Amino acid sequence: MASRDGRTEKATGKHKSDARKKGQVARSQDINSTAVLLAVFAVLAIGAPHILSRLEDTLSRGLSQSGDPKLATSAGLDALLTWSLKSFALAIAPIVAAAALAGVLASIAQVRFKFTPEALRPKFSHLNPANGLKRLLGPSGLVETAKALGKLSTIGGIAFLAVWSQLPQLGALVGVPPSELLSQIGNRVEGIAIRVIAALIVLAFADWLWQRRKVARSLMMTKEEVKQEARQADVPPEVRGTIRRKQYEQARRRMLAEVPTADVVIVNPTHYAVALRYDGAAPAPELVAKGADHIAAAIRAAAEEHGVPLVQNAPLARTLYREVELGTMIPEALFVAVAEVLAYVYRTAGAHGRARSRRATAAPAS
Repeated sequence: MASRDGRTEKATGKHKSDARKKGQVARSQDINSTAVLLAVFAVLAIGAPHILSRLEDTLSRGLSQSGDPKLATSAGLDALLTWSLKSFALAIAPIVAAAALAGVLASIAQVRFKFTPEALRPKFSHLNPANGLKRLLGPSGLVETAKALGKLSTIGGIAFLAVWSQLPQLGALVGVPPSELLSQIGNRVEGIAIRVIAALIVLAFADWLWQRRKVARSLMMTKEEVKQEARQADVPPEVRGTIRRKQYEQARRRMLAEVPTADVVIVNPTHYAVALRYDGAAPAPELVAKGADHIAAAIRAAAEEHGVPLVQNAPLARTLYREVELGTMIPEALFVAVAEVLAYVYRTAGAHGRARSRRATAAPAS
């Protein structure tokens, strides 16, 4: 595979396992939809006479009971409606059950039975229309659009050719009795459906191969990352635990050392604390420290010691803590909220640069 930002090495087993825990696996939605369609078609091909018979019986009994004087009351109409809905649900229950089972089995076949709660965690950045537009108009979105158009053209072409070849026979069905007409049409629809489903299976398999390649490219590693992982694998678990604790403590000390350089610390007021720095040269403020519970307390203490303003804004503090990584700039979706906080701090301090001389105890409504 081509080099991408120095990532030329295939993902190791551990790297793949870590990505799997986050829900980053190759999964084709086309396989699920094709499996559901195939299951529905199979149920209809096998049980269509029985399903139609039950629906016909429900309709005929409902029409025959509609003239009953007992149904003139509200209770009678409710009873008839309940019976009709129940009968209809029982008639189509095999179709719904087959579709649900096929969808579940298709997902398990692709990713195996593994629950990944981290992948289900809501991400507010996905609700941002700007980010959605970027994904839609980006390379990945354009590829998905091209795939959808290609599938539509392929399936539409196959269906058109199948129907076109049947036009002379369809014209000959004029005047055929209804009972025989239904059977004739059913046979022709079955032939068209088989061709379409066969094409869908081929396209779904091709999409699954594409998704595997896409995920493999996204998981590629640099040579240094591979070496680092190999070194960690040779270290005993007890030593790795000690190293991780020391690395965590060092990272925490470095982070707390950045708090005095911050312009403001946004708090929850006790559970979360996020320190932001904006020097005017960067396009947006940078998150230099964040923490929850005891780390948040340490950030607040460092801010108070060095005169960094504390602003209470619980929703913004929680969003910044969850959505923004340490050392990165805030996303565009949070520009307005953060700008209001910084403007409030600057007004309170009476300065146009970094405000550290006074402590802000409350934030404006956001």
